[in-house]
Amino acid sequence: MKKTLTKFIPFIIMASFLVTGCNQDTSSTTTATKPAMSTKAKKPEGMVYKGKVVGKSNKAKSISIVVGKGDKAKTVMVKFDDKTKGVEHAAKGHASIIYYEMRDGQPWATVVKPKLAKLPKGVTAIETAELKSMIDAKADFTLIDARPGKRYAAAHLPGAKNIGTKEYKKKAPSILPKDKNKLLIMYCGGPT
Repeated sequence: MKKTLTKFIPFIIMASFLVTGCNQDTSSTTTATKPAMSTKAKKPEGMVYKGKVVGKSNKAKSISIVVGKGDKAKTVMVKFDDKTKGVEHAAKGHASIIYYEMRDGQPWATVVKPKLAKLPKGVTAIETAELKSMIDAKADFTLIDARPGKRYAAAHLPGAKNIGTKEYKKKAPSILPKDKNKLLIMYCGGPT
């Protein structure tokens, strides 16, 4: 009787796999959905990575981003496809916000946005076209290039004076206007 049961063990195992769904397609275990758009915030909801982009491959269609701070910082690879919006904002060395969804156990970017620095109270952004109009009209303002000296020497906007962040304390008193009500416009090398 023991030999008869032993013959049926492989059959019982195979039958249990068929019944429990071993032959089901599990290639997409997580349903991919687009993030819902919030009517108030006008931004995607869902899973988000925020950090510095350390690499982007258009051939492999992947973005590497460092998330977290200090000892908890880690590099995460996020895939993207033709449906991903804003891939141009995933530039190496720039901070980005990547909204993603899970597909086949991997994060896939749905929307990529630049992570911009928050402006201090009382400071407003100026658009490029408006600044160009002011330069062309020779408006009364002080224009500061906050990039390092070598970049300023290579090229800068007409009329701009250079005060890089490293030499700000040293140069600012002699370059900034004495009249504290005068319009002051500063720019640097990137969106953040």
